[in-house]
Amino acid sequence: MVGEAGPVRSVGYWFEDMPFRRAHLLAATALFMAFVIESWEQLALVYVSGDLGSSFGIDEGAIGWALSAVALGMIPGSLVWGPVSDRIGRRAVCLWSLAAYGVIALVSAFSPNFTVLMVTRFLSGLALAGIYTVTFPYFLELLPSRLRGRAAVYLSVGWPIGVLLAVGVTQLLGGLGWHVVAVASGLAGAWVFAIRAWVPESPYWLAERGRHAEAAAVLRKLGADVPEGTVFASSAEGKERAGQPLDLFRGRLLRVTVLMLVVNFAFNWGYWGLQTWLPTLLQDKGLSMSASLGFVALSAVFMIPGYVSASLLTGRYGRKKVFLPYVGLAAVSGVAFAYADTLTSMYVANFALSFFCLGAWGVWNTWNGEFYPTALRATGYSWATAAQLGATSLAPSVVGYLLARATGHSSTVLFIMAFLAVALLCAAPLPETEGKDLE
Repeated sequence: MVGEAGPVRSVGYWFEDMPFRRAHLLAATALFMAFVIESWEQLALVYVSGDLGSSFGIDEGAIGWALSAVALGMIPGSLVWGPVSDRIGRRAVCLWSLAAYGVIALVSAFSPNFTVLMVTRFLSGLALAGIYTVTFPYFLELLPSRLRGRAAVYLSVGWPIGVLLAVGVTQLLGGLGWHVVAVASGLAGAWVFAIRAWVPESPYWLAERGRHAEAAAVLRKLGADVPEGTVFASSAEGKERAGQPLDLFRGRLLRVTVLMLVVNFAFNWGYWGLQTWLPTLLQDKGLSMSASLGFVALSAVFMIPGYVSASLLTGRYGRKKVFLPYVGLAAVSGVAFAYADTLTSMYVANFALSFFCLGAWGVWNTWNGEFYPTALRATGYSWATAAQLGATSLAPSVVGYLLARATGHSSTVLFIMAFLAVALLCAAPLPETEGKDLE
């Protein structure tokens, strides 16, 4: 097929030989910081949970629900924002979502009682779900094909940076009370101005909606030499069927979707069930609160080389050949942590767990965003996010219940690690996507 400017090609064709330019770096910086904010929001109050409990006179079970409230709000939020993104665009969702989150998170800092706190944290999660859901598929749609896997894994490094930020701010401001930490969360919403300035709309989405001139302009900004008048190939049903959740469960996508949902739920349970209660588990082992937070911070530092190694390996060997062994080694490290009987062995096991688990997360965040065509990419990722957040919501309360019943450190950690084994088994049949153009 030939148009006025030559053969009609897909948007992916123009990404094949695209150089990495300043425009990519700015977009990467903006979305990286958005991921830092997402990590920060889900963890910041974890490290001031004692003050939170004292302020409202609540026990560990209620604290668990308070910590889960954001994730609970993000579940319906992600299921709404994903299809909306496939219909109105990635950029618009990021801007509206982060701006709304900033306002609501700021309001939550002044909650007069526990009920208002729960409601405002739920609503802030509802708002934050938009940018949380769209960040990775959006970034994938802006990257040169040969760098897509490696660069997207580096975006995941925003998570441990958010963890370190949460620990650092807690140490700096935690003495002033949980209110001050919550105010800092709300102020992070101002980052929306950087996203507005630095991140263009996805050319894949623009072309799918028939906005070919705008798609070409974005591609030129990113470094592709796209002729004037270029018309891009797109699916016949892309515009009409964009953001239809039921399409995820039809035809060839049904098997992928079911496996993807199980992996997301189980993998996130394996990570989050431990992360949320790690300070408590460490104190049960005899560490002070201050030493426990230091342990968490060092664990976050070990996540970073995990991401870097996974980034280097996935570009060479593909998604599956890196993800599966990393998850397996994370589970083995978790078992070693459960039975560690000295401080040294506990440190070594948990640092290995951080290295392999978060390296695997970096690969999964990329792989998970490549299963679906453009018209369903954000919708598919929204269901993945909902499955993750289901685990994020349930794990703190279930693990808190086990701890309250004095189940024991080792058996609790083993219960959490069993979910990693489930994630490993269900990821094995998923298709490899390394080196393939996005649809």
